[in-house]
Amino acid sequence: MLLAITCLLVACQPAPQPLSLGQDVCAHCKMTIVDEQFAAELVTTKSKVFKFDAIECMMAFLKENDQSSYALYLVRDFESPNDWQDATTSSYLISKEIPSPMGGYLSAWNNEQNALRMQANKGGEVHTWAEIVTLFEE
Repeated sequence: MLLAITCLLVACQPAPQPLSLGQDVCAHCKMTIVDEQFAAELVTTKSKVFKFDAIECMMAFLKENDQSSYALYLVRDFESPNDWQDATTSSYLISKEIPSPMGGYLSAWNNEQNALRMQANKGGEVHTWAEIVTLFEE
């Protein structure tokens, strides 16, 4: 009985889902997700997952929906897009030299130093999560 309850509790914990490139569809713009480097994902407290083809789609979706039900805000690191990372602690670069699927030129970085290094090479502006949220609320 205890094992069954433990399994149920673990199964209900909010967790990211892997991407199925070329099959998953963006929850906001309905385009097929084909580029891991710009993908994003929201997971609700009830474990419902919303996948996005671009960070700007996730931001537009957040603007249009109640944000209190999300347990996880996830993005892919531009340089190492194999795993999800916490969007709220990531750094962001908006650079015309790095086009994203929806034309926002927005990429995520696992730390500010990497974003600043790419900014030195490609130009643009480095932002925190709070700054990105403010930019997309306007």
